[in-house]
This record gives sequence, C-alpha cells and structure tokens, in this order.
Amino acid sequence: MPDNTTTPTKKIAFLVAAEGIEQAELLEPWTAVTDAGHEAVLLSPEAGEVQLFEHLDKSETRPVDQVVASASVEDFAALVLPGGVANPDALRLDADAVAFVKEFLDSGRPVAAICHAPWTLIEADVVRGRTLTSWPSLQTDLRNAGADWVDEKVVVDGNLITSRNPDDIPAFNNALLEAVNHGVSSAQSVSEA
Repeated sequence: MPDNTTTPTKKIAFLVAAEGIEQAELLEPWTAVTDAGHEAVLLSPEAGEVQLFEHLDKSETRPVDQVVASASVEDFAALVLPGGVANPDALRLDADAVAFVKEFLDSGRPVAAICHAPWTLIEADVVRGRTLTSWPSLQTDLRNAGADWVDEKVVVDGNLITSRNPDDIPAFNNALLEAVNHGVSSAQSVSEA
C-alpha cells in the first residue's frame, strides 16, 4: 500500500545575485527545503557561480542552476530571497530579477525574504499595504514604499514570508516549509504560534 502521508517533491527557487549573499541565509533554508524532500534550484541573473559571504568575509561559491531570465514562475512552488547587503542591492538593479519577483508575488505562490532581501521586494513594488519585517535598517525604506514594518522574527502576510536576520532562520524555515507543504494560510498560523 503506498504511503500517502509524504509531501510530493516541489521545486523551490532561490534567487541571488553574483555575490554578497549571506551564506547562512542561502544554505540553511536550502538544506531545510532539500531535507523536506523538495528540489532547490539556484537562480541568478548570470550563469556561472555565485559568491557567498559569511558576514563580510568571502566563503564558498555555488553553481547557478538557471538564469532568471529563462525561468518560469510556473515551474516553482515557492521563491526564497536570501539577504546579505550586496545581494539584494544588485538584484534590484536587474530588470529580469525584479520582474520575476513581482510575477511570483502576483501568482499567489509563497515568497520568503530574509534580512536585506526586502530591497528587491520594494523595487518590484509589491510591499504596499503589506506587513513585513527585515533587517532594522530597512524599516524606513519599507515604510516609504507603503509597508507596515514590524520587529518580529517571522511575519507572514498572505503569500509573503519575511524574517529579520540569521538568528530567525529556524522560524523562517518553519513558515516557508509550512507554506510549501500546506499552503500560505497554514504558514500564517505557524508564524503566530
């Protein structure tokens, strides 16, 4: 008899720039997604490798799986936007990355952004009227873009999941996996617990 309790494998997109990616904010959610049986796919504006950082120090590199300009939102169940200061700052200057983020939010699928990643959300003009959290220095940027900024470890507003920093990754991962496995309304209840 087949086991019907397992969650079917889903593809999860991780969108990053060429460098400045905070290592923990990419690798820890990546591991949570793959440990849950899903397929993690690394998207970037350019082919090749991306440079991860541990705060301000270079760490490892990771190969890009797909260029964002050739990616389709329809192929993915969720989108993760890791932080790092330089990473989202570069992404918000890439028209294809910004369009992909906007289309993903508009699709209703979960989008999870941590730390400085909401800069890309601001550029995609998808934060107006939403409640988010982020690295504290982004609160004015988010408020100026029409968002309600709060200082909480994880915030779920519709299909948008946000967290402040690497310390919040366990809560971030729980909300992300809940949204992927059981829907965004389920993620909302987990974040309030």
